[in-house]
Amino acid sequence: MSKDRIIRCITSDGAVMACAADTTDIVYTGAKIHLTSPVATAALGRLLTAASIMGAQLKQEDASITLRIKGDESETGAVIAVSDSQGNVRGYVQNPDCPTEYYQNGKLNVAKAVGRTGILNVMRDYGTGEPYLGQVQLVSGEIAEDITNYYATSEQIPTVCALGVLLDKEDHQVLLSGGLLIQLLPGADDSTIDRIEKNVSELEPMTTMLAKGMSIKEICETALKGFEVEVLDEMPIRYACSCSREKVINAFITLSDDEIRSLADEKGYAEAVCHFCKKRHRFSKLQLEQIIKQKSQK
Repeated sequence: MSKDRIIRCITSDGAVMACAADTTDIVYTGAKIHLTSPVATAALGRLLTAASIMGAQLKQEDASITLRIKGDESETGAVIAVSDSQGNVRGYVQNPDCPTEYYQNGKLNVAKAVGRTGILNVMRDYGTGEPYLGQVQLVSGEIAEDITNYYATSEQIPTVCALGVLLDKEDHQVLLSGGLLIQLLPGADDSTIDRIEKNVSELEPMTTMLAKGMSIKEICETALKGFEVEVLDEMPIRYACSCSREKVINAFITLSDDEIRSLADEKGYAEAVCHFCKKRHRFSKLQLEQIIKQKSQK
């Protein structure tokens, strides 16, 4: 059972919002499912965390957000994360076993793997008509800076984003993962901005704060030091895939009869593997014929 949680806080004057998440179990699960290399684990973990935090900001119950990063010279290929409005998230890396390089200080070189130039796509789907699409150029490939830039460029919201994934030096297992998002709201004046900038300059890395045993509430309170803080909500989050056999059948139904029949391999089975959870949905030739019959009745 996941111990991960997300919290949203606001200053009592309504000038600043902060959201923090502990995503350690989520990122551990994602790395285990996709057998990611160390740098791919870090890239996926950061994007999963960002998607969870951004998803929790969505007000509609059935809404979802999809983040997709694709660098021009990317070793990871596209990195994708999808969150619902409760912060439950899933994702994958196109090239999960991409090579891992390190900076001189020993930290993982995520920017090299993801690509320092390229595109960050943000799609918000509210379940009512056309989704909202946003797109910005990558500014670093380190992901947190790219999320900050997205909010500044696409939504004109002054934002600070911190994301961290800590791996064991020996076996590269996920030890800690989390994120923090701080946003100035329309009520923020110059003194508020100055205070937040000072707080941000003094903040330790996200994984350092988690390693010290700080709760996500304490992390938000540290980011909003000097303000009276109110908790908007706190909830559990987990790695959650929404794939189902029914969704696969609905996808098959969009194909022609011959295309559906051609899905069967030489052993007489068609198999669909979910990108996000690696679950295999298997169909016999007889079941494919039943889908064709079902299609004709629609």
